[in-house]
Amino acid sequence: MNDVTEAAGLALGMILSGDAELAQIVLLSLRVSGTAALLAFLLGLPVAVSLVTLRFVGRNSLLVLFNAALGLPPVIVGLVCYLLLSRSGPLGSLGWLFAPPGMVLAQTILSFPIVVALASRAISPIWHETRDLLAIDGAGFRQRMWQLLHMARPPLVTVFLAAFGRAIAEVGAILVVGGNIRGETRTMTTAIALETQKGDLPMALGLGSILLLLCLAVSLGTTLLGRRV
Repeated sequence: MNDVTEAAGLALGMILSGDAELAQIVLLSLRVSGTAALLAFLLGLPVAVSLVTLRFVGRNSLLVLFNAALGLPPVIVGLVCYLLLSRSGPLGSLGWLFAPPGMVLAQTILSFPIVVALASRAISPIWHETRDLLAIDGAGFRQRMWQLLHMARPPLVTVFLAAFGRAIAEVGAILVVGGNIRGETRTMTTAIALETQKGDLPMALGLGSILLLLCLAVSLGTTLLGRRV
Protein backbone atom coordinates (compact mmCIF):
# COMPACT_ATOMS: atom_id res chain seq x y z
CA MET A 1 0.00 0.00 0.00
CA ASN A 2 2.90 2.33 0.81
CA ASP A 3 4.42 1.60 -2.59
CA VAL A 4 1.19 2.58 -4.33
CA THR A 5 0.89 5.74 -2.26
CA GLU A 6 4.49 6.67 -3.01
CA ALA A 7 3.99 5.98 -6.74
CA ALA A 8 0.86 8.16 -6.74
CA GLY A 9 2.78 10.98 -5.07
CA LEU A 10 5.60 10.71 -7.59
CA ALA A 11 3.08 10.67 -10.44
CA LEU A 12 1.46 13.85 -9.14
CA GLY A 13 4.89 15.45 -8.88
CA MET A 14 5.67 14.52 -12.49
CA ILE A 15 2.42 16.08 -13.68
CA LEU A 16 2.83 19.29 -11.68
CA SER A 17 6.48 19.72 -12.63
CA GLY A 18 5.81 19.11 -16.32
CA ASP A 19 8.05 16.06 -16.69
CA ALA A 20 9.62 16.22 -20.17
CA GLU A 21 9.00 12.61 -21.17
CA LEU A 22 5.44 12.64 -19.84
CA ALA A 23 4.69 15.89 -21.66
CA GLN A 24 6.15 14.53 -24.91
CA ILE A 25 3.96 11.44 -24.73
CA VAL A 26 0.82 13.46 -23.96
CA LEU A 27 1.46 15.96 -26.75
CA LEU A 28 2.11 13.20 -29.29
CA SER A 29 -1.10 11.46 -28.24
CA LEU A 30 -3.12 14.65 -28.62
CA ARG A 31 -1.56 15.42 -32.00
CA VAL A 32 -2.11 11.93 -33.42
CA SER A 33 -5.63 11.44 -32.05
CA GLY A 34 -6.72 15.01 -32.79
CA THR A 35 -5.54 14.74 -36.40
CA ALA A 36 -7.21 11.35 -36.81
CA ALA A 37 -10.51 12.60 -35.37
CA LEU A 38 -10.45 15.67 -37.60
CA LEU A 39 -9.73 13.63 -40.74
CA ALA A 40 -12.44 11.12 -39.89
CA PHE A 41 -14.83 14.01 -39.24
CA LEU A 42 -14.11 15.77 -42.54
CA LEU A 43 -14.25 12.54 -44.56
CA GLY A 44 -17.25 11.10 -42.76
CA LEU A 45 -19.62 14.06 -42.96
CA PRO A 46 -20.11 13.98 -46.77
CA VAL A 47 -20.69 10.22 -46.54
CA ALA A 48 -23.27 10.72 -43.79
CA VAL A 49 -25.09 13.40 -45.80
CA SER A 50 -25.11 11.13 -48.86
CA LEU A 51 -26.58 8.23 -46.90
CA VAL A 52 -29.33 10.45 -45.49
CA THR A 53 -30.28 12.51 -48.55
CA LEU A 54 -29.67 10.17 -51.49
CA ARG A 55 -31.42 6.98 -52.50
CA PHE A 56 -29.28 4.36 -54.23
CA VAL A 57 -28.82 0.62 -54.41
CA GLY A 58 -27.01 -0.71 -51.35
CA ARG A 59 -27.76 2.32 -49.18
CA ASN A 60 -29.36 0.31 -46.37
CA SER A 61 -26.55 -2.23 -46.50
CA LEU A 62 -24.01 0.56 -46.09
CA LEU A 63 -25.90 1.94 -43.09
CA VAL A 64 -25.86 -1.50 -41.48
CA LEU A 65 -22.16 -1.89 -42.31
CA PHE A 66 -21.17 1.43 -40.74
CA ASN A 67 -23.19 0.68 -37.63
CA ALA A 68 -21.57 -2.74 -37.37
CA ALA A 69 -18.13 -1.16 -37.80
CA LEU A 70 -18.63 0.77 -34.56
CA GLY A 71 -17.34 -2.35 -32.84
CA LEU A 72 -14.44 -2.87 -35.23
CA PRO A 73 -11.56 -4.54 -33.31
CA PRO A 74 -8.58 -2.14 -33.17
CA VAL A 75 -6.00 -4.91 -33.56
CA ILE A 76 -7.61 -5.95 -36.86
CA VAL A 77 -7.36 -2.38 -38.12
CA GLY A 78 -3.77 -2.31 -36.96
CA LEU A 79 -3.01 -5.54 -38.81
CA VAL A 80 -4.58 -4.28 -42.04
CA CYS A 81 -2.67 -0.99 -41.79
CA TYR A 82 0.54 -2.90 -41.07
CA LEU A 83 0.10 -4.99 -44.21
CA LEU A 84 -0.65 -1.89 -46.27
CA LEU A 85 2.29 0.10 -44.92
CA SER A 86 4.92 -2.65 -44.76
CA ARG A 87 7.75 -2.64 -47.26
CA SER A 88 6.01 -5.21 -49.44
CA GLY A 89 2.63 -3.49 -49.07
CA PRO A 90 1.01 -1.13 -51.60
CA LEU A 91 1.72 1.91 -49.39
CA GLY A 92 5.15 0.85 -48.21
CA SER A 93 6.89 3.61 -50.16
CA LEU A 94 5.27 6.24 -47.91
CA GLY A 95 7.43 5.23 -44.96
CA TRP A 96 4.53 5.55 -42.54
CA LEU A 97 5.05 2.28 -40.66
CA PHE A 98 6.34 2.83 -37.11
CA ALA A 99 5.78 6.57 -37.57
CA PRO A 100 3.04 9.00 -36.48
CA PRO A 101 1.36 9.16 -39.95
CA GLY A 102 0.70 5.41 -39.82
CA MET A 103 -0.83 5.81 -36.37
CA VAL A 104 -3.04 8.62 -37.66
CA LEU A 105 -4.19 6.38 -40.52
CA ALA A 106 -5.15 3.55 -38.15
CA GLN A 107 -7.06 5.84 -35.78
CA THR A 108 -8.78 7.59 -38.68
CA ILE A 109 -10.10 4.24 -39.92
CA LEU A 110 -11.34 3.42 -36.43
CA SER A 111 -13.04 6.80 -35.96
CA PHE A 112 -14.56 7.02 -39.46
CA PRO A 113 -17.53 4.65 -38.83
CA ILE A 114 -18.39 6.55 -35.65
CA VAL A 115 -18.59 9.83 -37.55
CA VAL A 116 -20.72 8.35 -40.34
CA ALA A 117 -23.12 6.48 -38.05
CA LEU A 118 -23.62 9.25 -35.48
CA ALA A 119 -23.69 12.09 -38.01
CA SER A 120 -26.33 10.22 -40.04
CA ARG A 121 -28.53 9.96 -36.95
CA ALA A 122 -28.03 13.66 -36.19
CA ILE A 123 -28.75 14.84 -39.73
CA SER A 124 -31.67 12.53 -40.55
CA PRO A 125 -34.45 14.33 -38.57
CA ILE A 126 -33.30 17.71 -39.88
CA TRP A 127 -33.39 16.40 -43.45
CA HIS A 128 -36.94 15.11 -43.05
CA GLU A 129 -38.04 18.53 -41.80
CA THR A 130 -36.33 20.58 -44.51
CA ARG A 131 -36.11 18.41 -47.64
CA ASP A 132 -39.29 19.81 -49.20
CA LEU A 133 -38.06 23.38 -48.72
CA LEU A 134 -34.63 22.50 -50.12
CA ALA A 135 -36.28 20.81 -53.10
CA ILE A 136 -38.33 23.94 -53.82
CA ASP A 137 -35.18 26.04 -53.67
CA GLY A 138 -33.52 23.67 -56.14
CA ALA A 139 -30.55 23.09 -53.87
CA GLY A 140 -27.87 20.76 -55.20
CA PHE A 141 -26.00 18.21 -53.12
CA ARG A 142 -23.33 20.65 -51.98
CA GLN A 143 -25.90 23.25 -50.93
CA ARG A 144 -27.94 20.61 -49.12
CA MET A 145 -24.85 19.38 -47.31
CA TRP A 146 -23.78 22.81 -46.07
CA GLN A 147 -27.33 23.67 -45.03
CA LEU A 148 -27.79 20.44 -43.09
CA LEU A 149 -24.38 20.65 -41.44
CA HIS A 150 -25.05 24.25 -40.43
CA MET A 151 -28.34 23.34 -38.76
CA ALA A 152 -26.86 20.26 -37.08
CA ARG A 153 -23.85 22.03 -35.55
CA PRO A 154 -24.48 21.18 -31.85
CA PRO A 155 -24.91 17.40 -32.35
CA LEU A 156 -22.04 17.34 -34.82
CA VAL A 157 -19.72 18.70 -32.13
CA THR A 158 -20.63 15.67 -30.03
CA VAL A 159 -19.86 13.48 -33.04
CA PHE A 160 -16.36 14.94 -33.23
CA LEU A 161 -15.85 14.47 -29.50
CA ALA A 162 -16.96 10.85 -29.80
CA ALA A 163 -14.47 10.29 -32.63
CA PHE A 164 -11.69 11.90 -30.59
CA GLY A 165 -12.60 9.79 -27.56
CA ARG A 166 -12.41 6.63 -29.65
CA ALA A 167 -8.99 7.62 -30.95
CA ILE A 168 -7.36 8.85 -27.74
CA ALA A 169 -8.31 5.73 -25.74
CA GLU A 170 -7.27 3.22 -28.42
CA VAL A 171 -4.20 1.05 -27.93
CA GLY A 172 -4.27 -2.06 -30.16
CA ALA A 173 -4.01 -0.49 -33.62
CA ILE A 174 -1.33 2.08 -32.84
CA LEU A 175 0.70 -0.49 -30.94
CA VAL A 176 0.82 -2.65 -34.08
CA VAL A 177 1.41 0.21 -36.51
CA GLY A 178 3.48 2.55 -34.32
CA GLY A 179 5.66 0.03 -32.51
CA ASN A 180 5.71 2.05 -29.25
CA ILE A 181 9.11 3.60 -30.00
CA ARG A 182 10.34 5.85 -27.19
CA GLY A 183 10.37 9.51 -28.17
CA GLU A 184 8.76 8.83 -31.55
CA THR A 185 5.56 6.77 -31.47
CA ARG A 186 4.85 6.18 -27.79
CA THR A 187 1.38 7.41 -26.84
CA MET A 188 -0.40 7.49 -23.50
CA THR A 189 -2.14 4.15 -23.92
CA THR A 190 0.89 2.26 -25.21
CA ALA A 191 3.18 3.87 -22.62
CA ILE A 192 0.81 2.94 -19.79
CA ALA A 193 0.87 -0.69 -20.90
CA LEU A 194 4.67 -0.72 -21.22
CA GLU A 195 5.46 1.14 -18.00
CA THR A 196 3.06 -1.04 -16.00
CA GLN A 197 4.79 -4.16 -17.30
CA LYS A 198 8.18 -2.65 -16.40
CA GLY A 199 6.96 -1.74 -12.92
CA ASP A 200 7.36 2.01 -13.45
CA LEU A 201 4.15 2.89 -11.63
CA PRO A 202 4.72 6.68 -11.32
CA MET A 203 4.88 7.15 -15.08
CA ALA A 204 1.98 4.76 -15.66
CA LEU A 205 -0.17 6.47 -13.01
CA GLY A 206 0.72 9.93 -14.28
CA LEU A 207 -0.23 9.11 -17.85
CA GLY A 208 -3.28 7.15 -16.70
CA SER A 209 -4.52 10.13 -14.68
CA ILE A 210 -4.16 12.50 -17.63
CA LEU A 211 -5.84 10.02 -19.99
CA LEU A 212 -8.70 9.52 -17.54
CA LEU A 213 -9.21 13.28 -17.23
CA LEU A 214 -9.27 13.65 -21.01
CA CYS A 215 -11.82 10.86 -21.38
CA LEU A 216 -13.97 12.36 -18.63
CA ALA A 217 -13.77 15.77 -20.30
CA VAL A 218 -14.86 14.28 -23.62
CA SER A 219 -17.72 12.40 -21.94
CA LEU A 220 -18.84 15.50 -20.05
CA GLY A 221 -18.71 17.63 -23.18
CA THR A 222 -20.70 15.07 -25.15
CA THR A 223 -23.33 14.83 -22.41
CA LEU A 224 -23.73 18.59 -21.98
CA LEU A 225 -23.95 19.23 -25.71
CA GLY A 226 -26.36 16.34 -26.12
CA ARG A 227 -28.76 17.92 -23.63
CA ARG A 228 -28.86 21.12 -25.66
CA VAL A 229 -29.92 19.37 -28.85
